[in-house]
Amino acid sequence: MYNSFTLGKKYINYRLKASNGKGHGVHSPFVFDFIKTVLRNRKALPFAASIEDRRATLLADKSFIDVIDFGAGSTAIKSNRRRVSAIARSSLKPRKYAELIGKIIQYFNVQSCLELGTSLGTTTAYMALSNPTGKIISFEGDENIAAIAQQQFKNLKINNVQSVVGAFEDTLPKYIADAQQVNLFFLDGNHRKQPTLDYFRMLLPIANEQSIFIFDDIHWSEEMEAAWEEIKKDESVTLTIDLFFIGLVFLRKDFLAKQDFIIKY
Repeated sequence: MYNSFTLGKKYINYRLKASNGKGHGVHSPFVFDFIKTVLRNRKALPFAASIEDRRATLLADKSFIDVIDFGAGSTAIKSNRRRVSAIARSSLKPRKYAELIGKIIQYFNVQSCLELGTSLGTTTAYMALSNPTGKIISFEGDENIAAIAQQQFKNLKINNVQSVVGAFEDTLPKYIADAQQVNLFFLDGNHRKQPTLDYFRMLLPIANEQSIFIFDDIHWSEEMEAAWEEIKKDESVTLTIDLFFIGLVFLRKDFLAKQDFIIKY
């Protein structure tokens, strides 16, 4: 992971390069409408307050659990015995981005989602409640973390999440072998280059032209930036949108040319 100074410099550079989406550098009607309708929509989702109450409870939870870290690991927490509050501080997606994923699900009427990295379940909850009739399958490596997430779903009366627990290299191939096509993928389970690329390529066969990939923390480290650049170049990818903390990838074939945007968010 980049240190805070380097990440801060990169964020400033992103802000300087990014388009505001008001006609300057954005000539795609599809992207322009997406910016106007989704990215610039500041209205809170009706269920956001309930999820944020659960987030506050997790941030205040001083109990300890033992965890197995299958990903790049936390730079803030070195021990495998961790407070729930510390996990919440270091791993939960901020409301701004979790809610954005929910708005994307609503905008595109997404019926099926796959999430790699449930963590404590707040982003999963936004995904699930954004379309209660849709289906979310969420993969988490650690069983103790998954158990807390499942309790959050119970508290929020969420019943459209299927949780899969175990190392991704074991659970994901088994799922893909029998899976139907998926409309949206959120990859937040391993912040290293090769696993990120491997998961993307493994999931492509169960995607279609309307599917959306969302990658978390694309500027988190040199490895993640390298993975993002390779994903942008993949022949199946026709549109990418860099929002700094997350990256959006589209596979639509109705664009005249491949497009890569950096948008202020």
